[in-house]
Amino acid sequence: MGLIAVKPGEVATIVTSLEMRTRPTPRPLPDSPLRLARWERPSPAKYRALFARVGAPWLWFSRLVMEESRLTSIIHDPSVEIYAVTDPRGIEIGLLELDFRAETQGAATCELSFLGLVPELTGQGHGRWLMAQALLRAWRREVTRVWVHSCTLDHPSALGFYRASGFTPYARAVETFADPRLSGHLPRDAAPHVPLLDPASAR
Repeated sequence: MGLIAVKPGEVATIVTSLEMRTRPTPRPLPDSPLRLARWERPSPAKYRALFARVGAPWLWFSRLVMEESRLTSIIHDPSVEIYAVTDPRGIEIGLLELDFRAETQGAATCELSFLGLVPELTGQGHGRWLMAQALLRAWRREVTRVWVHSCTLDHPSALGFYRASGFTPYARAVETFADPRLSGHLPRDAAPHVPLLDPASAR
C-alpha cells in the first residue's frame, strides 16, 4: 500500500456512486418555507451564477469549465429538469437538477445531477425537504432507478445524508482534476477546507 502523488495544480477526491432501485413509500413532505421554481431553458450565464453560488464551497466546477454550446445542449434538453430553490423573498438559494436522459438495460432512470443549498442553510432541515421534493419528481411512473454521485469534497455529512434518504452505495472511484481556483473559474478563497496548492508559488 502506498501513496499516489497528485499532479501539481490538481485536486483529488473519492467519488461514491449511490442508487435507489425501489420506489420510496409515500409519506408527508417535510414543512419548509422554501419553494422550487422550474427553470425552462435558462441562459448559461444565469445557470452558472446559481451553480457557483451553491457549489463553490464544495468545488463544483464541471459546468463552469464546460463549453457553452455543450452546457446549453444539456440545460435546454427536454429530458433535463432544472429547479431553483427560492426563499420566501424569492431569492435563489439552491439548485436541483434531474437528468432523465439515460437508460439502464432499456429501463428509464433518473440521475440527481445536482442537489444543494447555500451553506448558510446547512443543518436547518431544509436538505430533507429538498431531497423529498427531488425524489417526488425523480420517481416517474416509468423510472426504475434513481442514482447520484457524492465525493469527499462535499459536506462531511453528504454521504450519510444520501444513505439515510434511501440510497445504497454501489461503486467508488478516485477523480483528479485541475483546480478551478487556479484557472479563475472559482475564487481562490473558495472551499477553504481544500488546501490550495499553487505550483507558481513554489518556484
